[in-house]
Amino acid sequence: MAIGTQQDSDDMLSEINMIPFIDVMLVLLIIFIITVPVIKHAVNIELPQASMAKVQDKPENIRLSVDADGVYFWNDQRVEDADFANRLTAAASMEPQPELHIRGDKAVRYERVAQAMAAAQRSGVRKIGFITEPAP
Repeated sequence: MAIGTQQDSDDMLSEINMIPFIDVMLVLLIIFIITVPVIKHAVNIELPQASMAKVQDKPENIRLSVDADGVYFWNDQRVEDADFANRLTAAASMEPQPELHIRGDKAVRYERVAQAMAAAQRSGVRKIGFITEPAP
């Protein structure tokens, strides 16, 4: 027992007084009960909903593919470098202007993709996007 007599004054008490710990825990519980609703509703915002659906190409979008050898394909049709700039100029003059979606092979030199982007900029194409495959 924790209560001793004067005869066992040299013996130590072996029980821990739990009352101060319980008091501290009750005070913390009251603080958390009061502050959690305030924290939860501090800023009311509506988050956008995202879907994992694949984005479909519009028919007016231009799919520019660059294969591993650096050859350009305009909507899956091979195009030579001389004709490439003419097609970009024609696409830039369309209203509304179509988007240019670039699909570069991972083994192609970066230089070929950069040349395609520079030619698109010179032609006046304003919307350029890169198409990639999602990581597994």
